[in-house]
Amino acid sequence: MNAIETKNLSKNFGVKQAVCGLDMTVPMGAIYGFIGENGSGKSTTEKMICGLIPVSSGSIKLYGRDHTDGDVRAKIGVLIEAPGCFPGLTVWDNMMLQAANLGIENPEKEVIKVLKTVRMEGAASNKFKNCSLGMKQRVGIAMALLGDPTLLVLDEPLNGLDADGMRIMREVFLDIIKDGKRSIVVSSHLLGELQKVATHYGIIRHGKMIVEMTAEELDASCRTYVALQSADVSRTKMLLGCKYSRVEEDEAGCLRVYDAVTPEEIVSYLYENNITLTELKTDKIGLEEYYIDLMNGGKK
Repeated sequence: MNAIETKNLSKNFGVKQAVCGLDMTVPMGAIYGFIGENGSGKSTTEKMICGLIPVSSGSIKLYGRDHTDGDVRAKIGVLIEAPGCFPGLTVWDNMMLQAANLGIENPEKEVIKVLKTVRMEGAASNKFKNCSLGMKQRVGIAMALLGDPTLLVLDEPLNGLDADGMRIMREVFLDIIKDGKRSIVVSSHLLGELQKVATHYGIIRHGKMIVEMTAEELDASCRTYVALQSADVSRTKMLLGCKYSRVEEDEAGCLRVYDAVTPEEIVSYLYENNITLTELKTDKIGLEEYYIDLMNGGKK
């Protein structure tokens, strides 16, 4: 059984179609990276899944049941846009208010548990307005975890975080799904960070699903390349361009050869042309470059 299945899902705002015939599948226990440019329909799709806005046409099933079913809706935790907290109250008081709204029994125990999950147990007495952006995002996730939901829908929870905040957030995501009973849908523009935790991906454009894949399928689809540096980058690039169909230079002055070619072949060819290399390695493009290629109509 999948956590989410949408079929031919569409959403219209007047004459504008924000989501168009979207088919989406989120397996149980997945961290599903939901990717797309601004205005692609990500947030609209998430809001429909969570029941925050009505569906124009198509269907959404959560755990095999219609998403409007009250029992199944109780299994969803949501963080879209920003945590709904009172700035002047402490983290603890905000959490307790939300627990009261949800009618949670033994709220103190539940709040302690979720704050520990998001690494915020030591900041419970902080006023929300004094928390850093990363801390506020974790409070929002803690609120979404109240009531022990099995599905979390998180909209851009990584935005604005520093390196340490991103590391903590990755740890939180992995902790949330470690028992295999929870699934997370997380949208983000920080594809390098998303690639470190996501088990599945859905790439959306103009309201339509372009491709869905597992992390393993992404890895298999990402092209390898030979990266190299030399003292004479311009001449090296010119020589390589005469022999190979795709040679690119990155911002650091490192050349990439994308053809299916071995490092040994390149070394031999450049040596014959009196080029000495200072660095050579084989690497693979990441999620961000794969996404850019896909959006530009390149090879998947």
